[in-house]
Amino acid sequence: MEKAIECLTKKYADFSGRASRSEYWYFALLVFIGIVLLTIIDSVTGFYDSKSNIGLFSTIFKLAIFIPQLAVSVRRLHDVDKSGWWWFIALIPIIGIIWLLVLYCTKGTEGDNRFGVDPLQV
Repeated sequence: MEKAIECLTKKYADFSGRASRSEYWYFALLVFIGIVLLTIIDSVTGFYDSKSNIGLFSTIFKLAIFIPQLAVSVRRLHDVDKSGWWWFIALIPIIGIIWLLVLYCTKGTEGDNRFGVDPLQV
């Protein structure tokens, strides 16, 4: 979980290097918990519109977390020796998202690769 917090502080917009699977998934869990809690707060405080599925606090959080989420996603792709441009494959409906999830779950390249040192060896 320490690595997930580091993604929000030190690596906020760091698109270089590599991110391990645990760093990526702990960060994703942290974001998920944040969105759920803020959606509940939006509902309780009346700032949630059920018709459009938009809440004030959760929307602000999603906007604030976009760059760190993109950065850790790119670093995760680097760990499997893929360019960050592969992130755009998510724009292909269904297949793109599935392929991206496969890449996020794949074990990273052992040892150094063209994007840096193995995060598990640091």
